[in-house]
Amino acid sequence: MCGRFASSRRPEDLAGVFEIEKWEPEETLAPDYNVAPTKEVYAVLDRPLKDVPDPRPVRQLRKLKWGLVPSWAKTPEGGARMINARAETVHEKPSYRRAFTSRRCILPADGYYEWVTGEQERELEVEGRRKRPRKQPYFVLPADGSVFAMAGLYEFWRDRTLPDDHPQAWWATCSVITTEAEQTPLAVAPAEGPGSLADIHPRMPLMLTPDRWDAWLDPARTDPDELRELLAPPPAGLMRAYPVSTAVSNVRNNGEELLKELAAPEEGTLF
Repeated sequence: MCGRFASSRRPEDLAGVFEIEKWEPEETLAPDYNVAPTKEVYAVLDRPLKDVPDPRPVRQLRKLKWGLVPSWAKTPEGGARMINARAETVHEKPSYRRAFTSRRCILPADGYYEWVTGEQERELEVEGRRKRPRKQPYFVLPADGSVFAMAGLYEFWRDRTLPDDHPQAWWATCSVITTEAEQTPLAVAPAEGPGSLADIHPRMPLMLTPDRWDAWLDPARTDPDELRELLAPPPAGLMRAYPVSTAVSNVRNNGEELLKELAAPEEGTLF
């Protein structure tokens, strides 16, 4: 799954990486090292511009809220639960299938956090222990330091309780597509602990390699079967993971120090 990630890249840098043609300076977001659901995030998408005669899709950097609200939803309350869409079923789930065929995006990140679910912890939970043991968080990122381009979907939802000219009349939201975590060895693994992403968690955000960006963002592509081919996992051996402070477990903590690599998992946590 993907429940937290870090996003510190400047719009100017993202514009160069993704060949952005349009972005609004007033939508600039501050670096966020602990992005949690319902926060605003950057999204790369291809969409025609409003109020211009040229109907061609334009590569844009937009600001969206993480937690997808389907256009047909009566209220936005379920958005906080729709932060992830499974690659295996995204084409058929009512909440995602319309966006899958027409509103796809890339959510750029530095990397994502995942909390290891170790064998010892599972045994304790099965035994019904009231006190949950502390999980060790890991930061997962491309081994070469490039942008982590997560496959995503976006939607627009209209709040019918507000007038058309109200600034909150329209909600623009998104979701991260996830896939089965890689079982192959990490490109760079921690000295002690997990050797693969699957050792940390059974799911991971689906990372799109640059050769798939244009096809994924192209709104002219609407055939579900062809689009599903783009959801194949990336080549193995591109990722690294390392333990970070359990401070990231508290959403109120936010700073570059959260990305600091620990020499070993924190004492008292499980792997």
